[in-house]
Amino acid sequence: MELITPSFGLTFWMLIGFGILFFILAKLAWPVIIKMISDREKFIQQQLTQAEQVREDMKNLKSEHQQLLIEAKDERDKILSDARKMAEKIDDDAKLRREKETDAMLAETREAIKNEKLKAITEIKNEIANLSIEVAEKILREEMKDESRQEEIIQKWVEEMTLEK
Repeated sequence: MELITPSFGLTFWMLIGFGILFFILAKLAWPVIIKMISDREKFIQQQLTQAEQVREDMKNLKSEHQQLLIEAKDERDKILSDARKMAEKIDDDAKLRREKETDAMLAETREAIKNEKLKAITEIKNEIANLSIEVAEKILREEMKDESRQEEIIQKWVEEMTLEK
């Protein structure tokens, strides 16, 4: 049992050692430990305050970000609208140019067709005149084979010429 129950001298010296240790710790270590704990507490409080400030800043940034997104979408919509209007204007201008070019080409084509038609009519008239002359020559040759007939025709022509003048 002696091992379990300490003697009075051992207990006394243990209490004195503990008291000295307690006194040394109270004078030297606890103020430092308490100061460190206090500093740590202040640091943690500052970090919490900063975290709260950052959280508020993030909320503000988020709302600013949302506002910027809305403004960017509005700007994008405006740019797209302007681009559509410009594309429509370019398309309308191109249509007008195509219509003018088409009208000009049609006018040129009509003029060319008219000229070709007149040319064809002139050629047909010339051909008809040549054929008429050939037919007249053939008829006259047939009619003029006989000399009496020749004199009769010439006399008739002379009479017709004098009457017309």
